[in-house]
Amino acid sequence: MQRKEYSLVVGGKTVTAIFSDMVAQANGSVVMKIGETSILATAVMSSNLKDGLDYLPLTVDYEERYYASGRLPGGQYVRREGKPSEEAILTGRIVDRTIRPLFDQSIRNEIQVVVTTLSLDGENDPDTISVLGASLAIATSNIPWGGPVGSVRVIVKKDGTLGINSGHSERKDILLDSYICGRAGTINMIETESKEVTEDKIKEVFELAMSEITKIEDWQKKIIAEIGKDKKVFEKKELPKEAIELFEKEIGSKMESIVFSGSGSKMSHDLLHEWLDIYTEKFEDSADKNLAAGYFDDKINDLLHEEAIKNNRRADGRKMDELRKIEASVGGISDIIHGCGLFYRGETHMLSVITLGGPKDALQLDGAEVAGEKFFMHHYNFPPYSSGETGKIGNTNRRMIGHGALAEKALRATLPSRETFPYTIRIVSDTMSSNGSTSQAAICASSLALMDAGVPISRPTAGIAMGLMMDSEGKYKVLTDIQGPEDHYGDMDFKVAGTRVGVAAIQLDIKMDGVPVNVLVEAMMQAKKARLEILDVIEGALPAPRADLAKSAPRIFKIHINPEKIGAVIGPGGKMIHHITDTTGAEINVEQDGTVFITGKAEGAAAAKKAIEELTREFKIGDTMIGEVVKLADFGAFVKIGMDTDGLVHVSEIAPFRVDKVADFLKVGMKVPVIVKDKEGDRISLSIKRIKPDLFKAPASASMPPRPPMTPPAATPKI
Repeated sequence: MQRKEYSLVVGGKTVTAIFSDMVAQANGSVVMKIGETSILATAVMSSNLKDGLDYLPLTVDYEERYYASGRLPGGQYVRREGKPSEEAILTGRIVDRTIRPLFDQSIRNEIQVVVTTLSLDGENDPDTISVLGASLAIATSNIPWGGPVGSVRVIVKKDGTLGINSGHSERKDILLDSYICGRAGTINMIETESKEVTEDKIKEVFELAMSEITKIEDWQKKIIAEIGKDKKVFEKKELPKEAIELFEKEIGSKMESIVFSGSGSKMSHDLLHEWLDIYTEKFEDSADKNLAAGYFDDKINDLLHEEAIKNNRRADGRKMDELRKIEASVGGISDIIHGCGLFYRGETHMLSVITLGGPKDALQLDGAEVAGEKFFMHHYNFPPYSSGETGKIGNTNRRMIGHGALAEKALRATLPSRETFPYTIRIVSDTMSSNGSTSQAAICASSLALMDAGVPISRPTAGIAMGLMMDSEGKYKVLTDIQGPEDHYGDMDFKVAGTRVGVAAIQLDIKMDGVPVNVLVEAMMQAKKARLEILDVIEGALPAPRADLAKSAPRIFKIHINPEKIGAVIGPGGKMIHHITDTTGAEINVEQDGTVFITGKAEGAAAAKKAIEELTREFKIGDTMIGEVVKLADFGAFVKIGMDTDGLVHVSEIAPFRVDKVADFLKVGMKVPVIVKDKEGDRISLSIKRIKPDLFKAPASASMPPRPPMTPPAATPKI
């Protein structure tokens, strides 16, 4: 067996790349390790090109294996890995977004990168080494590519200090968690969640990440120089000179007026079809429509870049830092739903609807890497009608999952703690109309929905997408609120979400090789200006969360009981808890520490709360209450004082005079005031005469013994 190992210390942890002949038929492969976490990355390119495509046929798959964490997957009848978890999809997207821009987009041979988890130690995440593995697998293969790339995870601790590649134990209570990838002194992928961290601190994060990425990149270059294969050379197709002349004659003169008409992409689309009709009619059998369409795209791309950089000109006539028209509203659909927000940014329209549930409604996570409960969920949908198209409904693709997760990160920063708001929260953001940056519109609409539902968030969150036009000489312009052609032809989609206090989430996707840190910092500051303008509109629609939940929303009561009383609440075989839930309609969740969550409609939840409190009440000497006589005896009466608790009123404690026959004064079903006279274990002695001595009229012959002294009760129940 052939084997070579290369190691590098990053952030105090050793990263190891292991090359062997294990995956003998792939173009490139490597095993990456950090701690006891390891992954296998492979890269394969087909030998034949795929005809008829107008895009790079690259796929990136991230495969979780349950054996990596020593667990069996699935249920009793299916012990195989199923569809990828959300965590796996998001990690796959990180790898994809990092490596994709560095391929020649004219390649038409299929390329597949597969990352497989081999072992997970529970402390070190596989995400960063997955990017490094993909980088080395491709870079040491014969597949043409513009890498290598470096990848690090940077955190900001509570005290403001920064950490590199920190494990789970170091990330329990931090201010920022960021994956950053890059090459050649630039950044090309960012995925960040933070707790309202300032732009200045994030600049420090970028700068530290860049210095570490450079070390990782240099390390990879040495490996590639030693074991890398020669790259395959592709002949790049170009449009014939005659076709270019035809384009300039028939289309070129019209392009500028149409692209900058402010009418959106429809006229450009019509112009493209006009060009393709002219081109195919002229060249007939030799016509390559994809090549002609690509040339058309290149010309629009050049035009938009030149006008933005040289003349501060945008396709729709806005200034570089100008937002489209912003509108926001809440409610208005139905009293049935718990809250909703509607947010418009130009032609991008987003509806977000929130549903509140109890603790039992939490999502149960059981992936190879992540397990536990999830109490806040944001789900994003992009139906075909939002872009004026037809298509399949119900297919949640990787993009939808990624957009939903980004908004979820951004919103988490201002959510109340579970101690103060123990609800399970689900927000669904449906794209009504799309023209750029729907994920950031989802954040804005979701903030409105949260406040409309009465969720006590600390403040609303807003998001904005920043674009970039940069030429080959490094001259550039940053664009606020990109849409349509700027999204398609621009070099960067830099999404920044946050509050008035700071940044909550960042995501960077690019189409170029990388973006310098100083450009990203400039874009962040421009995004802050836009964010504050958007927050003005959001707060104009609803300044703060509503004081109360919607009438249709469930109510949750949280109480604490003695853990020793949990058995009384559950009852034999669950009989008691089922009785309470059946009679009140409430949902009851009992935790091991004695915390009880009661969820349901207001009346039912209150009734269940009362029942549990009565069931678990620990009576003390001096407690007073109204009880019900349930049984008579010669020596006294048993009085029910709790849902499952009786006490004895001795015959001498019924009245301040001699009682010869209990039945002369008490009847089964009678409600009487009582006070706890004595308590020994589960035996409770009660008294009527000590709290209501005049409740019964003495017979003419009865003697009145003196009343024993005692501390008066804190409160006397009303009769």
